[in-house]
Amino acid sequence: MKLFSKILFVILSILYPAVVFSCLVIFHVPLKVFSLFVVFIALVYLLLATGGGGNLSARLKKNLRLLASAGLLLFAGIFCLATGKTLFIKLYPVLMNLIFLFTFGSTLFLPPNICFRFACLAQKNLSKSHIARRVENYCFKVTLIWCVFFFLNGTVAFYTVFWKSDKIWSIYNGGISYLLMGLLFTVEFIVRMVVNSKMPKLSYITKFNAKSYPLEKVVCYEHKWSDKKYLTWGDFLTESAKIRNFIRDQDSQSGTCEKWILHCEDYWHFLCSFIALLQCKKEVLLTANISPKFIEEIKEGAGGKVNFFTDQTEVEGKKIEDSIFIPKIVEEAKEPSESEKMNVPEIISDETKILMFTSGSTGHPKAVHQRMTEFELDNAFILSKWYEEFASRKVCAVNSQHHIYGFLFTISLPFAAGVPFRRKRVEFPEEFEALDDESYMIIAVPAFLKRTCAEMGEKRLPLKNPWIFSSGGAVSPELAVDTERVFGFCPLEVYGSTETSGIAYRQQTKNGLVWTPFDNAKIWLDKDDGCLTIISPYIKDPAGFKTGDLAEMHEDGTFLLKGRADSIVKIEEKRISVTEVENRLLSTGLVADCSVVPMSDRRQYLAAALVLNAEGKAKFEGMEKYLINRYFHDYLLQFFENVVLPKKWRYLEKLPTDVQGKKHKPEIQALFTGEEN
Repeated sequence: MKLFSKILFVILSILYPAVVFSCLVIFHVPLKVFSLFVVFIALVYLLLATGGGGNLSARLKKNLRLLASAGLLLFAGIFCLATGKTLFIKLYPVLMNLIFLFTFGSTLFLPPNICFRFACLAQKNLSKSHIARRVENYCFKVTLIWCVFFFLNGTVAFYTVFWKSDKIWSIYNGGISYLLMGLLFTVEFIVRMVVNSKMPKLSYITKFNAKSYPLEKVVCYEHKWSDKKYLTWGDFLTESAKIRNFIRDQDSQSGTCEKWILHCEDYWHFLCSFIALLQCKKEVLLTANISPKFIEEIKEGAGGKVNFFTDQTEVEGKKIEDSIFIPKIVEEAKEPSESEKMNVPEIISDETKILMFTSGSTGHPKAVHQRMTEFELDNAFILSKWYEEFASRKVCAVNSQHHIYGFLFTISLPFAAGVPFRRKRVEFPEEFEALDDESYMIIAVPAFLKRTCAEMGEKRLPLKNPWIFSSGGAVSPELAVDTERVFGFCPLEVYGSTETSGIAYRQQTKNGLVWTPFDNAKIWLDKDDGCLTIISPYIKDPAGFKTGDLAEMHEDGTFLLKGRADSIVKIEEKRISVTEVENRLLSTGLVADCSVVPMSDRRQYLAAALVLNAEGKAKFEGMEKYLINRYFHDYLLQFFENVVLPKKWRYLEKLPTDVQGKKHKPEIQALFTGEEN
């Protein structure tokens, strides 16, 4: 019945002018008989729209077009029967054009536009794809063109009703009008095919082939874009083939090695080596820490034979032993054959094995198992929201690619989106001053932003339309303001962890301190301890993952972070949040950064390491340390009991952090275990 109603509706809608002309002009059907025929068709439409089981209002909503046509035809038939005039019968095409004009036109002001809605019905994942914004812009123009067509077509139809014969009315509304509509459909289809062929395609690490990009496409640049020191897609195919051949030769000469530690400061060497290892079906162990003891512990934990790939020759002033030097491999390897470069081995995302090592809170290697499957799901979501921001800029970064945030944003995302990335990490704030030639996507961490803002002072960097992502810690409200002043952009923060990947985002100029969860993440608070718990496509455990972060959930799904659960410690049987103590110290207006840690030797107590800002240094200049200690002690006494206040204090030029800008508790605690300097 549904199929019959649809077919009947389409046929009568198309043939309506021809039916009117045939009945009234050719066969001379009496007007009253024809009027009754129109009323009959209207009643059939009405029955089709309201018939069937289920909720009546739902059926009416679903069959809105059928219902509207029924109403128009019923009115036209009754009017014709009562007056003996065909005016409203002939006005039907005009009214239909007006309805279409209103339907299409209203969506120009109430997005998404109707053509984009049709496109999303045809392609289910379109609205979540990286090209959604471009397709919607194209569909907006198409919708606008159809609005112009309906206006002009309705105007001509109106003219034929009053000033032309029934024959002319029928020829235009039953023939020419549909020919013009078909012509517009055809032209739009051809244009759509051309536009679609030019839409950017993503080439994920596990999906690319040798022809994903032209050989001359720039993948990587040195220093700054305008220096024109480029490495191309052809260079990538060549270097990855060289490393691939080396790995295979190594296996055949020294025995198969399934596990490879990878550490490269050079993003280019990292990319080529990482992909070559995956192509050779190796398990990749990523670590930012390559101290001899840490590497030794990784090898012991991995068991069996483990090779060490790196572009570094020494660490902590000592030569790195038992490692494979990547630049030497690339330099000395013979040129791969054309087939070796172009026949790219398949990488199966579900079968990839990646271990990301962090120091955790113990200082010992902590491995988190990863796959490219989850990484690329994360990439797809980020690009669905911010592809245009990436595509219109060149990527440069300040952080290590051996952690999940750095890997995703400096290696995996630029590769997938075809966006050139800077070969070396930005190590000094003054390097930003040279980046005045192009628009850059800056992948940052709060510690580096703070350092840059402090060094720049009131000076503004000469950046062109920059965009900044920040993760690895929260950006304070003061730092958000300073970053916007110095860089010209308030950082977009991504909240997540190695275990969860991205969870939520915020930009303080728009969201304040409130975090908005990613669309594909389900978040709630654990009943027992109030910690955030998350389920997302990036988490392999279907039960989800419980973070160590306390939060306050809002009704709209957004949330505020309230500190770490492990920041609650017991001092003399009293519970105290070290995060709250840190926030109170920062609120003095004299402290640029601080870290409060629990200590336990002969007794339990808190210790505080502070970095004074300019105001603090000026206030305490020449003052003895015990007086400075007393000042902060007395200030904190307004908010906490004396027994829980810090008992030891250190004043530093800067707190010890890793390349990600993270403070590690063991390193802070070590400041209080030896003699004070």
